[in-house]
Amino acid sequence: MEKPLLELIETHILKKYTTLRYDINALTGGYKVDHAILTGIAQGDRRTNSSFKRAFVSFEEGMKCVEKLVEKGIIEIESSQHHLANKRGDSKVAKKLLFTAPFLRFWFAFVSPIYKGIKEGNFKEFYTLFENRQAEFSDFIFDELAMEFTRDFFEEDPIKQIGKYWDENLEISLVAKTTSGKIVAANCKYRDSKIKKTDINKLIEDCKDAGLQVDTFMYFTKKGYTTEVKSLKNETLRLFNAKSLKLLLEQK
Repeated sequence: MEKPLLELIETHILKKYTTLRYDINALTGGYKVDHAILTGIAQGDRRTNSSFKRAFVSFEEGMKCVEKLVEKGIIEIESSQHHLANKRGDSKVAKKLLFTAPFLRFWFAFVSPIYKGIKEGNFKEFYTLFENRQAEFSDFIFDELAMEFTRDFFEEDPIKQIGKYWDENLEISLVAKTTSGKIVAANCKYRDSKIKKTDINKLIEDCKDAGLQVDTFMYFTKKGYTTEVKSLKNETLRLFNAKSLKLLLEQK
């Protein structure tokens, strides 16, 4: 853990490309269309429609590939938590696709799309791609860590259901329901700038628009909050930063 991340990636992944590619092809089957869809998932917003567009395949062909990939345990299908807003699932709202293994998400985001140079030992294109997309790629990881943190945070009133909410107009990083029936909603922003009151207000308004009757709002950010936002912190608005997630390490 003392070594730089990029050094570890080069040593354990890029320089071992041929071996890793063989193992991954054995897992996926090595089909070009399947790999194109997996790259579409890894590099996009994970929605079925946008993933298939990135892969240049029709929705019907894409879903056939997804079914195979789900059967192989490579991805899972994720639905919006509409029921926490007392709504039925909207057929117009695309499902999202989730990698079961974080390494595969990394591989299809940064390695598979530019494999030719990596295979030849030229990593320049990888470093450019990684630099340009690392922050975006990390957003999802931060969301997942926040979700695990939320499970641990509500010890006295355990989380019963948890996930994400999205529709055609908005997205909420995390929505959950506790055993007692309380609704929790959160947004996560893995960015260097501080969270402002407008960010908090947007979360509140988005929840209202979604029809969520929220009891506790939470916000997770990489750095921190403005003084104005800190003054708003109370039992119904919980604020956390990246350091707060150390709690996950302490409890393992």
